[in-house]
Amino acid sequence: HLQTNIRTDQELQSLSVAKLLEKIVAKENPTLVLLGKQAIDSDAGQTASILAGLLGWPQAGSASQVTLDDTKTMITVAREVDAGIQEVRMPVPAVISADLRLNEPRYATLPNLMKAKKKPMEVIKADSLGVDLAPRLQVLKVEEPPARAGGKKVADVDELLDKLRTEAKVL
Repeated sequence: HLQTNIRTDQELQSLSVAKLLEKIVAKENPTLVLLGKQAIDSDAGQTASILAGLLGWPQAGSASQVTLDDTKTMITVAREVDAGIQEVRMPVPAVISADLRLNEPRYATLPNLMKAKKKPMEVIKADSLGVDLAPRLQVLKVEEPPARAGGKKVADVDELLDKLRTEAKVL
């Protein structure tokens, strides 16, 4: 558990999170770092890519299936792309960001919840890792997009082609 002094109304940006995780990875020395696809606060989806860059590790995003080979040195990741399912193969250690299809959630039973409460959880103060958590990006303004003009019905294909040529000027 990483503990910060940041208030809930302050943003912990992707770069800071990746740098904190980089310190934890250096301490724990894992073979695989598995992250969610994006956060619910900034919706940026950048932490996994930044972490992989900081570590110099390969990264696969939006993983819907992960398979470790028999030698435990290569990972095959199935990821959803516009054209279908793409499979990538990469060496470990690696960083993977998960798609919602990667796992079907399990719901803990009450006895297992009670057991989990008794387990010790290490709390690491973010300040102790020496990472500057100050935001590097500032949102200057947020605006609604301009209102779109309403659609028009056309009687036939010839009228459609005429409007595409004269009004939209795309043909």
